Amino acid sequence: MGGHAVLVEFGATIDKRIHDRVVKLDAALKAAPFQGFVEAVPAYASILVCFDPLVADHRTTEAAIAERLAAEVPKTIGAMREVEVCYDPDLAPDLAAVAEASGLSPEDVISAHLSGDYSVFMYGFAPGYAYLAGVPKAIQQPRKPAPIRGIAAGSVLIAGPQCLVSTLTMPTGWWIIGRSPTKILDAASNDRPFLFDVGDAVRFRRISRAEFDARCLA
Repeated sequence: MGGHAVLVEFGATIDKRIHDRVVKLDAALKAAPFQGFVEAVPAYASILVCFDPLVADHRTTEAAIAERLAAEVPKTIGAMREVEVCYDPDLAPDLAAVAEASGLSPEDVISAHLSGDYSVFMYGFAPGYAYLAGVPKAIQQPRKPAPIRGIAAGSVLIAGPQCLVSTLTMPTGWWIIGRSPTKILDAASNDRPFLFDVGDAVRFRRISRAEFDARCLA
């Protein structure tokens, strides 16, 4: 990838077994960085390994990656993060549509969403946008034909097997099924600007409208 990186691809699908290999290599690079290593950027099924071209090159970087792929690395267990979500209709404008398309009631969609086995697979697209895998098949829907502008920060979005909580007011073509007051992005923090790390598990907890309003005022 250009003159300063190597892309390691493990597959082409959203699959936990594939992503576990991504996380394993990421952990191995953090535990034993090679000379010239700058950073690793994990994604769904690949990881970008960046190096200082004044110290390393593609050949030495590929050799270092091969060594770490062959090494035994203890399994990394991410933290469990909780995200609050309110499903009131005005905060979940697409909940009824997802229910109709899924052949379920809105309450069934909420129950399914809360039961999902979520983990953080990657960051991308916008600051703090943590892409979660684990949306139950019963409520998976393809992206909308066209994005909608001006979607509020904190919106809980789903598309296919993916879920995320938006951090900025932006357009989206994903389905908006709730809104969360949980702070995912802390732009003022130099030490920890994002709530999640790649590999963390996430669970959603339903809150009332009164709790949502109180959290937003806090």
